[in-house]
Amino acid sequence: MNPLEPVDDHHLRAAEGWLDLNNPVEALGELEQIAPEHLDHPDVLERFWLVHAKEEDWTACVKTAELLVQSAPERPGGWIHRSYALHELNRTEEAYDQLNAAREVFSDDWLIPYNLACYLAQMGRLNEAARELYEALRINSNAVKHAAANDPDLEPLRQRIDELRSPDD
Repeated sequence: MNPLEPVDDHHLRAAEGWLDLNNPVEALGELEQIAPEHLDHPDVLERFWLVHAKEEDWTACVKTAELLVQSAPERPGGWIHRSYALHELNRTEEAYDQLNAAREVFSDDWLIPYNLACYLAQMGRLNEAARELYEALRINSNAVKHAAANDPDLEPLRQRIDELRSPDD
């Protein structure tokens, strides 16, 4: 993908600044000033996804992530973002299926097995969730431990672990 023109890159950086300030409305205003021929640039699509996510517009997130997967299938972000948005729309099985299709391509990205573990835990498939979480830990244990500490999607798995630690007598 070609780099953005300097003026478009300026709007992209300004949008990032507004996102850092938790102001998706101003970020969107900056993104909308990018030339139409660059709106499908993966970096621009990533920022649009972040704007929609801050606004919790998960349907727009799915659409934007689809465009990101199409324009940059070699980037794991589009795959991860699409599944995350599907999960937020309570389409967790679809989220799992979509992300599972990318796992072989991005075998060194801990976030993919981690998110798969979350989706599996939410679907009640706890043995599979534990295997995915172990795989994520194998790839990057520090990041996974930090992310998993308070992740509500892993709560069913935590409950199962607690049950195994203190079985009823």
